[in-house]
Amino acid sequence: MRTINRIFCFLLLAGACSLGVIAQENQSYFLHTIEKGQSLYSISSMYGIAQTDIVKLNPGSDEKILVGRTLRIPRTTANTPTETFHTIEQGETLYRLTVKYGVSAQSICDANPGLSAENFRIGQVIRIPSADEAGVVIKETITQPVTPIIQGPVQPRCRDMRKVKRKETVYSISREYGISEAELIAANPELEGKNKIKKGTFLCIPYPVAQVETNTQPQVVPSNSELFDENQKNHERFSTIKAAIILPFLDGPKSETARMVEYYEGFLMAVDSLKRTGTSVDLYTYNSGSGNTSLNTILFKSEMKDMDIIFGPLQQEHIKPLADFAQENDIRLVIPFTSKDNTVFRNPAVYQINTPQSYLYSEVYDHFLRQFPNPNVIFIEASTGTADKEDFIKGLKDELRNRSVPMSSLKENATVEALKSALRSDRENIFIPTSGENTTLIKILPQLTLLVRDNSENNIHLFGYPEWQTYTKDHLTAFFELDTYFYSSFYTNNLLPTAINFTKSYRKWYGKDMDERYPKFGMLGFDTAYFFLNGLSRYGSDFEKNIQLMDLVPIQTGFNFERVNNWGGFINKKVFFVHFTRNYELVKLDYD
Repeated sequence: MRTINRIFCFLLLAGACSLGVIAQENQSYFLHTIEKGQSLYSISSMYGIAQTDIVKLNPGSDEKILVGRTLRIPRTTANTPTETFHTIEQGETLYRLTVKYGVSAQSICDANPGLSAENFRIGQVIRIPSADEAGVVIKETITQPVTPIIQGPVQPRCRDMRKVKRKETVYSISREYGISEAELIAANPELEGKNKIKKGTFLCIPYPVAQVETNTQPQVVPSNSELFDENQKNHERFSTIKAAIILPFLDGPKSETARMVEYYEGFLMAVDSLKRTGTSVDLYTYNSGSGNTSLNTILFKSEMKDMDIIFGPLQQEHIKPLADFAQENDIRLVIPFTSKDNTVFRNPAVYQINTPQSYLYSEVYDHFLRQFPNPNVIFIEASTGTADKEDFIKGLKDELRNRSVPMSSLKENATVEALKSALRSDRENIFIPTSGENTTLIKILPQLTLLVRDNSENNIHLFGYPEWQTYTKDHLTAFFELDTYFYSSFYTNNLLPTAINFTKSYRKWYGKDMDERYPKFGMLGFDTAYFFLNGLSRYGSDFEKNIQLMDLVPIQTGFNFERVNNWGGFINKKVFFVHFTRNYELVKLDYD
């Protein structure tokens, strides 16, 4: 009897699970392949949906997502308007998508500036503009056929009448017949806005668009390369680059406005350098005010729509209105400071200098394992200041665990003997504190220095964070002795000629020194201005196509821009490792 009960319970459980799977398969979703650096936050930002909606379709994705795996992304949710995204499947071409969705190749190219014949491949997600947004419904014809005098046979509207079964949806039925959801809804207008269909309802199954329009298709279907070539924007050179800077120069905290002024001062030095090489720049400067100040008085100025590029803003509240304005008027927007805004994931006009956290950390992990292919990692647990590094440490531990790298943890007050017991003679031993604060360095450096002196036969390193640049003068000898590395997106060796010459020029121009905090905003202003204005001068409107060819050597800021997706903007993925060698050399390691 117990055996029968167990079998019965098992069958009930299996049935419930299968119903759950069927229900999930009937959800209206598309597939997103996870790429390096992406997080649940960045993916939800790309598609304008809540993270919880993704988690509902992908249980466990709030704990961990893995590069190369796919996520089910809901097409619509209760909190978001309908927006069409399409995952390219086997055998699909750009032309086939224009027919399927009834929009032109030009409108698809415009909606996906990162899309090209080279990366049009299976698994890529692209944004399909609405007919209203595209402005025209596609008519892929060479010549419009003349209507014959004698009417030919009438093409029936429905190829089948389908009786809806239990739990079927618009998505599942459209997939069954190889048509789009839009085609099914067009043939059955009563389905508009409905997620569920009543069992027993009869639906008109229309002929596929491709079949209906057989007679109106071109004699030769154009290839992806031909369509992309036809629909790319005409190349335009800029005889004079119009650039605007929109930053809070007057109305913020004194230290903040001082750094904005310093950024602007470095920017002006770059403009002067470029003018000496023949580059013509018209520069417009505006004070954005505090975060609760509207930008409308600036954006309504007649000259603003003619800008080629805008630099700013600082305030989080100003990013969206400025980004929307830039996108609407086809103007590039360079955001020099924040890394925590998600506008870049849906706006192709945006260039974000400060790398979003998940992308930055992903690059650091990759460089770390390239630099140390056989590591033994010892984390030093700090007593304060660990919150800022919590995500970094968690992600690094996950990466090390996936690679079967040995690791251990010790308290920051561990004795030399305790530190020694964590070493391995067959591996490179890397100590990583869980805080980037100077107080942590003050506590751990003496013990680590004694460890290295007493165990010279072991391969020992210290690894840390960008803010260590600020403390370098205090710990220079220890950094060299511990063969220290730290990662950063910005770095300058003040002993090199480029840094020395810029510092001298800045002092000569303005009669003062730059703020000692890192990054130095004078250098940041110079680097960003020189990179973008020089690039626009060299490549004009083809700047985005040639951005990887920019061979400038910046003073402080690294640049390696990549689009976050086919319809979004660019993020800067450049990361350096700075190495204090035991030979008392200071080396900037560039992995590109």
